[in-house]
Parts: sequence; structure tokens; C-alpha cells
Amino acid sequence: MGRLGGKALVAQRADRHPSQRLRVRQKCRARKETQLSLTSSEIEQRIDQLGPWFHNIELQGHWTAPHHFLGNYPHEKWRRFRHAIPHDLTGKSVLDIGCNAGFYSLEMKRRGATRVLGIDSDDHYLAQSRFVAEIAGADIEFRKLSVFDVGAINEKFDLVLFMGVFYHLRHPLLALDLIREHVARDMLVFQTMQRGSMDVSRVASDYPFEEEAIFDEPGYPKMHFIEHRYANDPTNWWAPNRAGTEAMLRSAGFRVEEHPEIEVFICRVADRAYGAEAVYPAKGEQS
Repeated sequence: MGRLGGKALVAQRADRHPSQRLRVRQKCRARKETQLSLTSSEIEQRIDQLGPWFHNIELQGHWTAPHHFLGNYPHEKWRRFRHAIPHDLTGKSVLDIGCNAGFYSLEMKRRGATRVLGIDSDDHYLAQSRFVAEIAGADIEFRKLSVFDVGAINEKFDLVLFMGVFYHLRHPLLALDLIREHVARDMLVFQTMQRGSMDVSRVASDYPFEEEAIFDEPGYPKMHFIEHRYANDPTNWWAPNRAGTEAMLRSAGFRVEEHPEIEVFICRVADRAYGAEAVYPAKGEQS
């Protein structure tokens, strides 16, 4: 986003309602206090204490994962698809599922999102994300929830981020169904590891029982199951091909509108293929 010059910024502030100016002053003061509360060496020490980090995030000149095996991750991935996300999210709500250290939550807040909620099932990542938001002076809420608990949020969001989680789940299609039913109002940004062909075959609505050759076509929707480990990670359970990814999104009630990056799909809420609803209570709730 572009930056306003000093005079333009003063003029913009003068046009604000008094209550808006008060909120801006409070936010600026809170941000200043946050920045002053820790010295550079203290920030570096906290980064070390909260490691290891999967998100490489810059915090006042310090990087959280400068030697990441994927390079400057997720900055480089974000650079390849950020143009597909609305530049101005003013007045919008965002849910970041599997937020990790909060890189994408912070980027959504920087685009002006009014409300950003990040959820993760790992206390380690939640501690990192809260620290990142504090140092950045960003008003972001974080909760300990898994994707299977989204029904407990009781809220729908204009933009849902579901990135880097799908292939780690034992029941990935259920996760998509729950997102569609409980929290997705409009846009879904979906990312998954993919393996196999990037071709997408034209698939008929039905085939006779005797048809077998179609399943061997590279562009037929497939989901590879990983019984043991992949990339030394025992939680890598699935690796769909591109056709499989798109087919599963459609079947869960999402229309794929854009494919800006090899693993990223920009989707909108659409009709469900089968009309089924995934209305499952969160853990511990009474029906």
C-alpha cells in the first residue's frame, strides 16, 4: 500500500469523526508503547525463546526464521498470489485457519480488515502469533481451535484463509464441509501441497461400471494417501493432484475463480454438489 505524505496524512486525520481520531490516537499510542516495551536485544531474545519458527517474519529488524529451508517463507509465496486478494479489506472480517505464527493474519490486518481471528490447535504457534501481533501493534485475536471446531465460533467471515492445513488432516473433506457450513460467507483462499499431474481432464457426470481407463488418466481427480512419512513429516497424510483439489473444492460448495499460484486457489461460496450440510457440534457441545 502507498504511504501518505505528512500534509496529506494530517488532512486525512482532520476529516475523521472525533471518535475515529480518538481510536487512531489510542492505536498509535498502544503501538508506540509496544515498541518501547522491548529493546532490540529483548525482541531477539524472545524470538529465540519462542523458536523454532515456521513463518519467517520481520519484527523491528529481526527475522524469526532467517535460515528457513524454503527460503524467505511465506513471504515469497505471498508475493506470488497477493494480487488476488482485495487490496482494501476495510470493513471486512477475516478468519485465518491454522494461523501458525500469524504471517497471513498480520497481512490481512495491514490491508485494513476490521476483524481478524486466527485459530490454531498448537499452543506453540499461538504464543508466536500473539508475540508477533504485539510487536506489530496489530489488533488481532487468536484462539486455540482446530478446523473441526469452527462451528463453535458462531460467526461467518467475509474472507477465510485455509492454507497449509488440508493435507495434514486425517479427514480433510470434513474440514472443507465444516468451513462451508459454519464460517465461509464469501471468499475462501485455499492452499494445499499437491503432487502428480497439473493437468485437469474434462470429467463426465457419470461413467458405466465397466469404465476403468479413466482412472489412469493423469488429469483425473486423485488424492494420494501417505501411509508413513513424506518430507520427514508424519502429519503429511494427503497429496492431491490439481484436478483432485479443484474437484474437492467444488464438491464442498466452493467455486474456483482463480489459480494465481501453483498451490493456491481463490474461491467463492457456491451451491453444494449434493446439498448435504455438515452441521457437526464442536467438541464438548451438547446436541
